[in-house]
Amino acid sequence: MKTDRLLAIVIHLLGHETVSAAKLAERFEVSKRTIMRDIDQIAMAGIPIKSQCGINGGYSIMEGYKLDGRLINAEEQAFIITALSGFLSSYDDKRYYAVLEKFTSILPGSKNRHIFLDFGASGEINIIQEKLTVLDKAILAKKTVRISYVNALGEASSRIVEPVALNYRWYAWYLLAYCQTKRDYRIFKLARIGELESTETKFTKQHGEPAALLEQAFQGGGRKLTGVTLLCKAEARVQICEYLGGNIIETRENGDFIMRVRAQEDERTWFAMLLSFGDKITVQEPEELKTRLAETAGSILSLYKQQ
Repeated sequence: MKTDRLLAIVIHLLGHETVSAAKLAERFEVSKRTIMRDIDQIAMAGIPIKSQCGINGGYSIMEGYKLDGRLINAEEQAFIITALSGFLSSYDDKRYYAVLEKFTSILPGSKNRHIFLDFGASGEINIIQEKLTVLDKAILAKKTVRISYVNALGEASSRIVEPVALNYRWYAWYLLAYCQTKRDYRIFKLARIGELESTETKFTKQHGEPAALLEQAFQGGGRKLTGVTLLCKAEARVQICEYLGGNIIETRENGDFIMRVRAQEDERTWFAMLLSFGDKITVQEPEELKTRLAETAGSILSLYKQQ
């Protein structure tokens, strides 16, 4: 509905400094002309819209303007509580529990939840939480940390980094930091950080907006994706779809199917997953992966034959 779009545009502008008509049109899947008409209607409703011309121009809402909090209904309040509760299952911090308690007490919608999230992992509270605490404090204090790190290829290094942000994705915690050795931003998986020591040394530079730096680092950090085509047995369909989560591009008469998966070249988890399915999965391409699987299987077989 148009009214919903107008409200969504206002909320979007409140969360961003300046947004072009083209970006808004793309975001809400309408034409630029429609966005311009929407902006005019929003301004006529009394919301202080600012328009800026030029290359970096666009629309924004005057600083200090706030929406009535009653616009968040009970269902949306329940979503907020659900998201915050799920986050806390993987990040044990008293500050955020205090926030959760406040929201739960003042939002009536918190008692109407029917979706529950748990992103916790075995051993995470004891190991990862200690690292999160150290890094969180370093980020807030803008102080460097000294880490020992082993990358996905097994290469070890020691570095001084300036921690910028913590990110939970792909069921694991990651650190975005400015590496003083590489003089660039890098992504470090917390599970691969060995020694972690905070220092009293301040950052060497002012870092930009964390969200933008984070996405830039993930996209340009050399995390190459490779396409894998698999022939899968029908009897293992549920398990294969659950653990590999690819796209089924063909289903045969006997129920066997062909799946296409995009996997990170430098990660071992998906390779181990292929091995675990044994003869239920046959790699069709790429050839290098078929060779690697055959060699690994041969090495395992040889190991047990010697016993």
